[in-house]
Amino acid sequence: MEEISIRGDMIRLGQLLKLAGVTGSGADVKALLAADEVIVNGEHESRRGRQLHPGDVVSVGALQLRVTVSATRPGG
Repeated sequence: MEEISIRGDMIRLGQLLKLAGVTGSGADVKALLAADEVIVNGEHESRRGRQLHPGDVVSVGALQLRVTVSATRPGG
């Protein structure tokens, strides 16, 4: 399982898939979601704007991504 670190406490599904290199564009994200290939925390997801938080797990085929919080905080 690959861990994807985010700076805040939330990231949208489409942003996560692009950040992880799963897709290259919003159109690619839409195609994956339309094909029912994305699973969030064990349930199929069709909304690219779905809010994800640390601990959430996103699966695309055999790839699994876990959202984590970046260890470094700005100004800290």
